[in-house]
Amino acid sequence: MSVSVSLAAAPPAIPHRKFIRRWLVPVSVRSTPLALALVVLDYSLFLLALAGTVGLPGLALKLVCGVVAGFLIGRLFILGHDACHQSFTAHRRLNAWLGRLVFLPSLTPYSLWDVGHNVVHHGYTNLRGFDFVWEPRTPEEFRALPAWRRALERVYRSGWAPGLYYLIEVWWLRLFFPSRRYMPTRRAVFLYDCLLVAGAAAVWIAALLAAARATAQPVWPLLLAGFAVPFLFWNAMIGFVVYVHHTHPAVAWYEDKSAWSAAQPFVTTTVHLVFRSRWGLDWNALLHHILEHTAHHVDMGIPLYRLRRAQAVLEEKLPGRIVVQRFSWRWYFDTARRCKLYDYVARCWTDFAGRPSVPATA
Repeated sequence: MSVSVSLAAAPPAIPHRKFIRRWLVPVSVRSTPLALALVVLDYSLFLLALAGTVGLPGLALKLVCGVVAGFLIGRLFILGHDACHQSFTAHRRLNAWLGRLVFLPSLTPYSLWDVGHNVVHHGYTNLRGFDFVWEPRTPEEFRALPAWRRALERVYRSGWAPGLYYLIEVWWLRLFFPSRRYMPTRRAVFLYDCLLVAGAAAVWIAALLAAARATAQPVWPLLLAGFAVPFLFWNAMIGFVVYVHHTHPAVAWYEDKSAWSAAQPFVTTTVHLVFRSRWGLDWNALLHHILEHTAHHVDMGIPLYRLRRAQAVLEEKLPGRIVVQRFSWRWYFDTARRCKLYDYVARCWTDFAGRPSVPATA
């Protein structure tokens, strides 16, 4: 396993978050024209990919276009993620409308995402009982689950099913018309945003049905390539990204709020994942720099188009304190093998039998 994390003995204390944010002020300037250009570019490419699922011959080419459309849903979502943080443009109301617009292909209700992500995840990153996304269970909790739920947990944390986790545990249960169990608070805007994305899905499917009729094609290939594949690929993409951001042998989870706060979690509980450039492609740029995640957690106000520079500033000023991981599939599946459950007392990852699989995190 290759983990490029240098933890020197007795390292100096990490400065307070407010102090760190001062370092990033020069690279946090928002650009409304650039933000609007990104929306136009990504939406145009997304619609072009959907057109390919209709216009190109043969199921194979249609499915390729469906995968591309799913990737572009991810890019649009990242734009909406920034808009929801009010870091995309300099205008609050514009951010809200743009966020809703670019969230439509991922069928994400803007206001519910705001609560679950901005308030809960960013407010309490890796704090047990608050941050619910990929929150690891304890060995005792796992053993107490019914057999079917233990089997599902094994699938979720196998490394092969991050999309299934996101689809069920995040989107279906907490975002798309959530029940009172998962969203006790009832607000009119939650319902309106859910109806908005449900309407978008209905229009999307209706357009594919109309295209099938207009071009005398069978319905199922268009629905498969033009709706199901993009949506499922998007879920796999976001499930993977969220997993690797906060599941790592060097990243701790906490159940004691005082210990969590003392650990400067906005710096220490996130991973900067580095992809090797292949075929001349900068994969982090293709993902709108969402993988430069430490800078984003330190200051949510940094626009995605400034994150690369902000991350570089942090790694220069906090050498050895940020988890930087060069991606490989070997590392990913090794992490999935070792990080199954969590012992919050010993503060270490365990396997499903409760045996420590990673040394305790300080």
